[in-house]
Amino acid sequence: MEYGNLHMRINEILQEKGISKNKICKDLDIPRTNFNKYCRDDVSRFDTGLICKLCWYLNIGAGELIEYKRPEE
Repeated sequence: MEYGNLHMRINEILQEKGISKNKICKDLDIPRTNFNKYCRDDVSRFDTGLICKLCWYLNIGAGELIEYKRPEE
């Protein structure tokens, strides 16, 4: 049975706030290749430390960063 998936809203939030991927990676000392995986929803397990860094930097809650998407019926 398919239960849906989690979508990281990083791309949308960065665009809304006018922040480049290069800037956030540099400011938070995050390897760009790892960050790109999160931007593409290409991770199977979330790094809670990274989620906390992103929430702090972007001044948002985890619920604004991560969105649950139900499977198509």
